[in-house]
Amino acid sequence: MPFMLTRIDTGDYDTWKVAFDQDAPGVRSTAKSYRILRSVENPGEVTILVEFNSEDDARAGREKLLGSGILDRFSDKDLPKLVEEAESHTY
Repeated sequence: MPFMLTRIDTGDYDTWKVAFDQDAPGVRSTAKSYRILRSVENPGEVTILVEFNSEDDARAGREKLLGSGILDRFSDKDLPKLVEEAESHTY
């Protein structure tokens, strides 16, 4: 399964989360699931992992996100990358 991975320093998680939940770019309309991971040391820094059913859906989601300009307001970010799981273990 393909994923889109993005890291952002939101500055204020609670304010950012309201906007994230609205999904204005429509990225998650074709997503299978998502996870938000918060930094323990900096709770305003998040890593978002969005899972898609296909690589085409993941590419389209990435293009929607980039085209929306929504990430332009964050100076500290890693732009969305498309990744796939190479290995997984459950303990």
